[in-house]
Amino acid sequence: MNLLFLTALLALNAHAVDATLAQEVVPQDEDQAKAQVTQLITEQVKAEAQQSGKAVRDAHAKAHGCVRANFIVNEKLPKELAQGVFSEGKTYPAWIRFSNGSGKSQNDKVGDGRGFAIKLIGVAGERVDSSEKSTQDFLMINHPTFFVRNASDYVEFSKASSKGNPLPFFFPSYNPINWRVHELNIAKTIQGKKVGNLLANQYWTMTPYLLGSGRAAKFSVRPCAPVSNKAINPESPNFLRETLSASLAKQSACFEFMVQTQTDSKAMPIEDPTIEWSEKLSPFVKVATIMISAQHFEGREQQTFCENLSLNPWHSLKAHRPLGGINRVRRQVYETISTLRHELNHESLNEPTGKEQFSEN
Repeated sequence: MNLLFLTALLALNAHAVDATLAQEVVPQDEDQAKAQVTQLITEQVKAEAQQSGKAVRDAHAKAHGCVRANFIVNEKLPKELAQGVFSEGKTYPAWIRFSNGSGKSQNDKVGDGRGFAIKLIGVAGERVDSSEKSTQDFLMINHPTFFVRNASDYVEFSKASSKGNPLPFFFPSYNPINWRVHELNIAKTIQGKKVGNLLANQYWTMTPYLLGSGRAAKFSVRPCAPVSNKAINPESPNFLRETLSASLAKQSACFEFMVQTQTDSKAMPIEDPTIEWSEKLSPFVKVATIMISAQHFEGREQQTFCENLSLNPWHSLKAHRPLGGINRVRRQVYETISTLRHELNHESLNEPTGKEQFSEN
């Protein structure tokens, strides 16, 4: 048996001796904090829509492209991993949205996180939200940790961001005790990453999710084989889209979808996404393959579809329910902003079927 796989199975068995795994701790003031964050972001989206004439996402505003894919679940996974969408060796049609991290559509040369958002289609099973019928979303960026710890900190970050200067979030006073240096280092690391080809990078969920019942996990994707990270025209303000388009015009792309299970509730916390879960304590294990066929995705109709697509980690089976304070904030914010954005743009809010057809013009 593969040594990495054996290590993962031993880690999974550790669940029997740690009853605190996958346990959430909700602060008393969290509901108030979620309401504040939602209000701040709502006001920001409305103000920018009034100025520009169009409502955009408050984060990941610039799409580099939405591409079709197949999500192929491994056959005969061990019971501990064969949960939710991984319960059987099945192939799901999917859409993948590549994006920047900022709420502004900026030049690709500006340092920023890069998003890899997956929407699986035709997913059966008991859902977190009974009104959402058949999709499963996994939202990732090209760094394993987030730079905001919890809902109350998210309020402070949103306040600073709404004024166009996030620095007061990291340095809220002259007292070094109150400085958020750890968070600043994460933000700087994300901004400093050199991304030339979106198909060459690894992406992580940053936040944890259920894996079945009583287990928590984080997810990640990485290229099946090394891919050149070189941009085709690095001086272009849209070189990430252009490189992605040129790559997929010639050949397909492949990613491994991996699961990392929580094995230590202290070293691998649920409520603090600024802490990276150690791969020594629990290695990532491949559970599926993402195949992106060679394709053209730059037609106007497909770009409009991409702009209107709603992605939310709470579009989910109960077996993969999002965990932790940041995910609980995201539920309220994402649902509110998605509804608002579609209403302001006079667009209907629909989930894709996987059978969409677009003109290539």
